[in-house]
Amino acid sequence: MKTLRETLKDAGERKVAIGHFNISDLAALKAIFEAARELNLPVMIGVSEGEREFVGVRQAAALVKSLRGEYDYPIFLNADHTHSLEKIREAAEAGFDEILFDGSKLSLEENIQQTKEAVKIIRSIDKNILIEGEIGYIGSSSEVMKEKPEGIELTTAEEAVRFIKETGVDVLAPAVGNMHGLTEDMAKGLSQKRLDIERIGKIKEATLTPLTLHGGSGTNDDDFVAAIKAGINIVHINTEIRVAWRRGLEKGLKDMPNEVAPYKILPPAVEEIKQVVLSRMKLFNSSN
Repeated sequence: MKTLRETLKDAGERKVAIGHFNISDLAALKAIFEAARELNLPVMIGVSEGEREFVGVRQAAALVKSLRGEYDYPIFLNADHTHSLEKIREAAEAGFDEILFDGSKLSLEENIQQTKEAVKIIRSIDKNILIEGEIGYIGSSSEVMKEKPEGIELTTAEEAVRFIKETGVDVLAPAVGNMHGLTEDMAKGLSQKRLDIERIGKIKEATLTPLTLHGGSGTNDDDFVAAIKAGINIVHINTEIRVAWRRGLEKGLKDMPNEVAPYKILPPAVEEIKQVVLSRMKLFNSSN
């Protein structure tokens, strides 16, 4: 079985993207893994700091490793949006496959310095862990909002080159028209996120580094395909997963108002999430 580094290289050569989906419980993990196996595609599981507090850092690592070991399957775990060096060390020691140090709210200079420290810590623990850095700003909340977050700041190719050179990260998450969360109009299907494809191409050409698209939920399908062809290698989907989970849970509760067993109430949530993941993974591999 290929490592995450090898899987990422393969995706880049084939002009496809690895789907990255966040979880907060077993229902989402079950749905995502079932979808990935059905399509026979590698998949990344993400847990942000908040999600790790709920699931457990070592517990999340153990769950993903157990699936990878039992099924000999390329499923990988990312410590998504990690903001402190303490949490960086915690995830590295737990054996995550990738860790994102998110200093995007900081100035570029502060972000570079903090990311360099994160890289130093991770490399000292396990040189095989992929390290991701983030520049630009795309908001920070995976929820349905009334309007777009303030202060969105796009990434330039020059900033990307400097950041990678000075920090030594393996993967870069730029701001290229993407955004965390969904607006109410997006959630209703009345509008979509649009990406700056030309900007993605320039960043890729200048850095020759694997690129991650965060905040992918609610993005125009054609833009996804074009972004992957331009150089995006990993696409993050979270809010769509959470919306599907809630929609499925509400269905389960409505259909079985007197039921109290979670394993009987949650299957509709698993199915709703699975359909989202199937759709997204097919799209991310459609340029092949």
